Amino acid sequence: FEGHSYYFRVRAVNSHGISKPSRMSDPIAALDPTEFERLHCVPSAPGQVIATTETDTSVLIQWAPPKEPNNLIGYYIDQCVKGSKNWVSANHKPHKSTKFVVSGLTKGETYVFRVQAINELGLSEESQESAPLTVKAALSTPSAPYDIALLNCDGHSMVLTWKKPLYSGGAKIKDYYVDKRRSGTKEWREVNVPPLVTFYLQVEGLTEGAIYQFQVHAANVVGLGPGSKHSADFTCEAWTIPEPGPAYDLTVCEVRDHSVVVQWQKPIYTGSGPITGYHVEYAKKGTSDWITANETAVSQRFLKVTDLEEGSTYLFRVRAVNDAGVGLASMPSDSITAKAVAGTSSQEVSCVVDGKSGDIVLSFESCQINEGSQFIWKKDYKEITDFSKGTVIKTEGNHSKLIFKNPDKEDFGTFSVSVTNTEGISSSYAISSEELAKMLALSYDIRHPIIPLKSELAYKILERGRMRFWLQAEEISPNVTYKFFANNIELSGPNKMRHDISTGIIEFIMDCFTEENQGTYTCQITDGGGKAQSSLVLIGNSKRCPVYDFSLILSGDGKYAHKWLILISPLSPSSPHLGASAGELVISCTATGVQLQLEKDKGKYSIVITDPENTHKRTVDLSGEDRGKVVGGLPDVVTIMEKKTLSLTCTVCGDPKPQVSWLKSGYVVSMDQGKFASLTIKRVSMEDSGRYSMIVQNKYGGESVDVVVSITELIPFLADPLRCHQNGWEV
Repeated sequence: FEGHSYYFRVRAVNSHGISKPSRMSDPIAALDPTEFERLHCVPSAPGQVIATTETDTSVLIQWAPPKEPNNLIGYYIDQCVKGSKNWVSANHKPHKSTKFVVSGLTKGETYVFRVQAINELGLSEESQESAPLTVKAALSTPSAPYDIALLNCDGHSMVLTWKKPLYSGGAKIKDYYVDKRRSGTKEWREVNVPPLVTFYLQVEGLTEGAIYQFQVHAANVVGLGPGSKHSADFTCEAWTIPEPGPAYDLTVCEVRDHSVVVQWQKPIYTGSGPITGYHVEYAKKGTSDWITANETAVSQRFLKVTDLEEGSTYLFRVRAVNDAGVGLASMPSDSITAKAVAGTSSQEVSCVVDGKSGDIVLSFESCQINEGSQFIWKKDYKEITDFSKGTVIKTEGNHSKLIFKNPDKEDFGTFSVSVTNTEGISSSYAISSEELAKMLALSYDIRHPIIPLKSELAYKILERGRMRFWLQAEEISPNVTYKFFANNIELSGPNKMRHDISTGIIEFIMDCFTEENQGTYTCQITDGGGKAQSSLVLIGNSKRCPVYDFSLILSGDGKYAHKWLILISPLSPSSPHLGASAGELVISCTATGVQLQLEKDKGKYSIVITDPENTHKRTVDLSGEDRGKVVGGLPDVVTIMEKKTLSLTCTVCGDPKPQVSWLKSGYVVSMDQGKFASLTIKRVSMEDSGRYSMIVQNKYGGESVDVVVSITELIPFLADPLRCHQNGWEV
């Protein structure tokens, strides 16, 4: 019964009987079944698990104990990289406290944690997982600033500066607080309220002739850091020296095996005149032998110091110069060892012009990158903050680019980049004005490419006094656009301009070329980003004289209409006597042809050209037997249905073999040569209707034949052979 105590003993049994009883047990109280289960079960799961940053390789885990401990012995803590589901035990024996530091973690990796309780009967269920936590060093207050220096004194105030803390506490330093005291006293008084964001301060309200000491605190989001070591004794006496005061805020970057770059800020006290330059001095650590790096003062506030010994440690300082002389030395820099960080020797800033966009691009790939690292780009060691001209900074991983999308002639100088939260990773590239000019020219050429031409703008005289202007590009796209100009006036007109993408030919047909049309002809082409322009001068007395056209009228006896014969004689542009330079007399027939149908019209024709000194004669034989002629085979009218194939064929003759040109509405559509001439158009459409001309021509002349092509509309049901057969129609 519940609440009563009982004794127990045991007897053994075999085939011979029952043994004597065992010794009696201690008294055992009878328990309620629920209480029995409680004392004989595993613990319940632990409560909420909270992970907080400890160091850059460890995390502090805290949790609530189980509501039912059931004779709890301790806890096991498991860890897992977020997303992996690969749980690993962080401890190998039960941990009794509800706090545990998990060590050996990877910096920058994100983890989750869980906890299990254990007693003599076994492990509890797992707790809920903690929130994901990225391993990084815990934030702390910054270390103390150091090396407080005096920059100026006017007898009532002092300008102070100091060096930034070596350790920021893992967060950006937000404020500085300055304290002062009289030398020989112990009580510090706060100088600045509100706090400073810069690392220099003008302390007002000082007593002239008094001696002061100062200390500085830095603060971040965690709180106020320790105070700096107090400054040296500063006497409040006005500076009157004619030379400049000390420069300040010395920094050293781009540390290489034999060189460094030193930067500084302009002195607050300039002396009796403006500062004209600076000298940089350096000395090996532990010595007082200061060496001037630049005998000639530099005007900029940075200098590359060279010829250093690899592995040696140096200090650097700066002196400003004015007309009165060399000023006070700055506070020495921190010690710097002339040794490049591993990997920086092969990773410097590069500068190129992008072959597609024409942008000028400075690029840098850092050999180190850490959490929170940033790329800081500078021009002449001043941070670039103006992006109004199209300057862009693009950073991906450990690679950063400074891009000039609208470069101009002012974009020369020294461009540098530094990477924060690294071992001083930095580099620079100097762009001279000469190099910039070359890059700007290359950028312009890339952004405004020249379309290459196979042939410049040329001309050809056609029948009926028309003139063809044409040029040929290496390649053109369907998006090509072009304009023709005569004496700077754009030419236009329906069906006068056209181009052929397959050949790159662009042409313009002028209906009638007369003396009034002389001048300069230009074609401008635009295709994508590319452009091209070609010009041709057509002026009678210019250096590029074209041809002179001479006409003869061949009269018939009334049976035949008058025919025009155009005789073209090219004249040399360089000859002072144009008549003497005339070439052989050749024939360009008109669209109606040269038809010498009367015996008396046949024979030799001559032209006489007279210049101020001589008379020149050129002759052509028009006997009519060897000129280009159409023998036969072409009808006057052809009617054909849509989508059929048009084939025009005829026989031609002449010696030498004539050139055959097929024209439609005055435009050449095909060229041919030989005994047979043909024009084939597959799947004709209504647009192919019109008057076609075939011109046959050799050096002795020629003729032309016209054919009218009429296209009839295709009746829809005629396209169905089965329906046509059913209706008795032939297709």
